[in-house]
Amino acid sequence: MTGTSRNVAVRSLAAASLVAFAALLGGCWTTKVYREPGASSEAPSKPRPGVTTTVRRGDTLFSIASRNGVRQQDLAAWNGIAPPYTIYPGQKLRLYPAGKGGSTAATRPSATTTTTKPAATTPAAPAPKPAAPAASDIKWRWPADGELIGRYVAGEPTKQGVDIAGASGAPVRAAADGVVVYSGSGLVGYGELIIIKHNEQWLSAYGHNRNRLVNEGQLVRSGQQIAEMGRSGAPREMLHFEVRYNGKPVDPLIYLPKR
Repeated sequence: MTGTSRNVAVRSLAAASLVAFAALLGGCWTTKVYREPGASSEAPSKPRPGVTTTVRRGDTLFSIASRNGVRQQDLAAWNGIAPPYTIYPGQKLRLYPAGKGGSTAATRPSATTTTTKPAATTPAAPAPKPAAPAASDIKWRWPADGELIGRYVAGEPTKQGVDIAGASGAPVRAAADGVVVYSGSGLVGYGELIIIKHNEQWLSAYGHNRNRLVNEGQLVRSGQQIAEMGRSGAPREMLHFEVRYNGKPVDPLIYLPKR
């Protein structure tokens, strides 16, 4: 493979990994691939009748669409938002087309009325038990030294990993062997971000760096420095670290060694 062909293949892999990662911020895995703003998607979005989301500071229409697993074009159409897709904090957006919010239209009263017996009630089914954490054969290590200042919270889009405090420029290291599939700042809320693919099931992400030291397509070893800690996209110097299994965020503290 020529150098040009390899670069194209690496960038294609990086783009696919980034948009899949962005689409999963809402915690819902899908095999659909979501492209950058303005690009088309082959698969249609799946509406979620009755569900709305509120715009947060720093959000874009693309980041919200990706977080909720829909196409930006569909989200814009469902909410009557025209290019350049201007939104504002506090604005509520539908995740479904107008008229499909789960309510039914009023109907005219019937000329005759009938009396029906109330349906028999059945006991509610017990709530399903949470799934056990996925087993990992990867030997994980802490990606940075420092105080743990933020923990994973299931279902909370802004807490899909752990936050580790530290000094500006402190080393950020690969948590396991793998290949860099993204190195850039194109994902809103993560600042200077690195994503490492460890195998077909496992990814790790390293956000808010001051300086990225590895490139897409580069092989890295466990413990190798890949970035310098910073505060890009964050209120203080810190590393935001995520672990994902088949695209779904999992609690990194389940897999990292005890301190």
